[in-house]
Amino acid sequence: MSIVDLPATTTEKISKRLVAMRAATGNSAASRVLTLVVCVEDGEDVELAISAAGTANREHPCRVIIVAKGQRYAATRLDAQIRVGGDAGASEVVVLRLYGPLADHGDSVVIPFLLPDTPVVAWWPGTAPEIPSEDPIGALASRRVTNSVAATDHAASLSKLVHGYNPGDTDLVWARATPIRAILTASLDEPSFEPVIEAVVLGPEPSITLDLVAGWLAARLGAPVRRGVGDFEITLRRPSGALSLTADRRGNGRVVRPGRPESAVSLFNQDVPALLAQELRFMDPDEVYEQALYGFSTVTQGDDDEAAA
Repeated sequence: MSIVDLPATTTEKISKRLVAMRAATGNSAASRVLTLVVCVEDGEDVELAISAAGTANREHPCRVIIVAKGQRYAATRLDAQIRVGGDAGASEVVVLRLYGPLADHGDSVVIPFLLPDTPVVAWWPGTAPEIPSEDPIGALASRRVTNSVAATDHAASLSKLVHGYNPGDTDLVWARATPIRAILTASLDEPSFEPVIEAVVLGPEPSITLDLVAGWLAARLGAPVRRGVGDFEITLRRPSGALSLTADRRGNGRVVRPGRPESAVSLFNQDVPALLAQELRFMDPDEVYEQALYGFSTVTQGDDDEAAA
């Protein structure tokens, strides 16, 4: 990997060095499919964000711009680092460290490095703004990805996702639900093609992913959905019997359907780079995610006795 540090620099100097390094390696910006802007607050792990973005970059060649906001009480300064090759893959990673009042104007620093005629995706691997679309950098992006995977206050995080939502937003906890949604959809596409009259989603609490699965079922099935606490199990009740999805401690899933043998399925638990790569496959607003967010408000909470009461 080739790494060039540019302390106390300007956007013009960074652009010139970037062009020179790209020419020296023979890489063309025309091969990039998007610009990924990663927003990191002071104290958050910049190297971890770079590693995750670099992994996603291998599947989606892009220019990665890391906006690392430093100490706001420091003197105004812009430090930069350009990485080409190695973890950067076929693209380049531009790290912009903003200090002083400049830390609150990351959009003006980022704009000169956005690739023309390509989508812009903003990702917050740690702390995200209350309303991502109103953030200066979020306003530049057609897709905005937040990360509630490691949230400590799940109820507050889910409420934040709902109230701050605008078309183009998504969260990695929703990407985590993809295997579950795929398995349930495929199972319902098989005979007997009966309507679901009730759905029950059990699992550890809190779990934003399972909350969103429950919201998705409520929005798509038009049937009562209950979210309870217990071992992981999703049950879709139909007139002829229940379809259920369970998992053991190793994450191996089982699908049980009336009159059919039990099926083994994979409920793999992807890491953050894989989840990010998954979200970068789609540039249009995720309408199903929006339905899941608002559908959760119709979900009944608690176990059977509490629900009956």
